[in-house]
Amino acid sequence: MHNTLHKTKTLSEQQLQDNLDRFYQLIDKYISSKRKDDLLDFYKSIELTLVTAPASSKVFHHNCFIGGYVDHVIRVVEAALVLDKVWDRFNQKKDYTVEELVFCAINHDLGKLGTNEQPFYLPVDDAWKIEKQGLLYKYNSNIPHMRIADRSLFYLQQAGIAVNEREYLAIKLHDGLYEEGNKAYYVTYNHEFEIKSNLTFILHQADLMASRVETQN
Repeated sequence: MHNTLHKTKTLSEQQLQDNLDRFYQLIDKYISSKRKDDLLDFYKSIELTLVTAPASSKVFHHNCFIGGYVDHVIRVVEAALVLDKVWDRFNQKKDYTVEELVFCAINHDLGKLGTNEQPFYLPVDDAWKIEKQGLLYKYNSNIPHMRIADRSLFYLQQAGIAVNEREYLAIKLHDGLYEEGNKAYYVTYNHEFEIKSNLTFILHQADLMASRVETQN
């Protein structure tokens, strides 16, 4: 019988704490007040879910393990900061700030969380699904369905955290053309309707790179 469980990764309690500390440090370093304070208050209010959430539901997807969410977000932030320099090397038009870039990277997958009472991912207790499908988590059916990016923006709005136009579009479109609903933004034959900010492209590339590395590892 094929066993999928050996493919899962585990983080120690110390690694979970270190990642949580690093996550908060990124907010403290790159996000200015008052938005920094609002973000810290929001994430600390759901800290149990934040620190334990996976980044995906199946073992063959990226970071499907306890703590995988924060681990993924940190990697996306780090990749975005590196890609920002790569784009600068090719004389990009710098139409965003580093704070905007890091803010989007930190919050791009926020829709994969929920609250401590209603997390987005719930453990699967069906041995067959775990063994045969590699399905370790299921979606919480008590939470109304939204696309991840839409829920990310909804949670930010609900928490009273300001999001500007560039940030809104970058978070909404971070899955690129992997999300069918994004096609109207990425594929256009009218120059006036083209995506204006490189922030959108850099965030998508950072998320894609991080997810790819995590899947391979």
